[in-house]
Amino acid sequence: MKSRRMAAWMFLAPALLVLGVFFVLPVLGGFALSLTDFDPYALADLHNLRFIGLGNYLALLQRPEFWSALGNTLYFVLVGVPLTMLASLGAALLLNHRLTRWHAAFRTALFAPVVTTLVAAAVVWRYVFNTRFGLANGLLSGLGLDPVDWLGDPRWAMPTLILFAVWKNLGYNMILFLAGLQSIPPQLYEAARIDGASAPRTFWHVTLPMLGPTLLMVGILTLSGYFQMFTEPYVITEGGPLQSTVSVLYLMYEDGFKWWNLGMASAVAFMLFVLMFAITSGLLLFARRRGHA
Repeated sequence: MKSRRMAAWMFLAPALLVLGVFFVLPVLGGFALSLTDFDPYALADLHNLRFIGLGNYLALLQRPEFWSALGNTLYFVLVGVPLTMLASLGAALLLNHRLTRWHAAFRTALFAPVVTTLVAAAVVWRYVFNTRFGLANGLLSGLGLDPVDWLGDPRWAMPTLILFAVWKNLGYNMILFLAGLQSIPPQLYEAARIDGASAPRTFWHVTLPMLGPTLLMVGILTLSGYFQMFTEPYVITEGGPLQSTVSVLYLMYEDGFKWWNLGMASAVAFMLFVLMFAITSGLLLFARRRGHA
């Protein structure tokens, strides 16, 4: 028994080492940094580094910019995650249907945005929604509608970023859903058909319950990715207009690499980490009670 336990630890050691070096140590280092006033003066001479305890966190909770960025991030997550999952599941259902033709071509076309460089796609998207010569307003003009200031109007800037995120991530989630759909035993659908179940009832009582673990995994992956929104506002809107697309991660970037307040930036990062950890743990607990995890 002892030799088997030792062998198990030996096999786990490389993975634990990687996890410790690239996850545990950075998290602990970031938390330690958030308890200081680390700035360029401390970077030049560590004797200028001061321990201020929870001072950064208390200051952060009193900053209107933080609450605004948190609200923007939650808006992006609460709207973008359901839309992405619904679009991905719909695409997977269509591709999984026996009457759909050219499956490979559609899979390739829908998955292409995933393998496209995020910055390059964001730059193209910025031109597509340009107010004066963008394709989106060109289509609206063709329909006789007035142009929309997609990226210059606070009411439209965040929905435009959400639309971009849905388009960018649809293909990846679609592949995961497609794998989940193809793993459902066909006997269940045959039994539902014999019992006279309609297509909506079959989807509700057979497909969705069997997709429970896949839905959980896709939801957690999408949620964690959307909480880390940075490239979209950085490239497309630069946080504007009127700070309406500044995310928590974008605020962290500005604190750390624009104003060189690295202690405050670390506090922002750790607050985001705690928030994501709490929400992910809540989802896993809910799924465990429902029997999906």
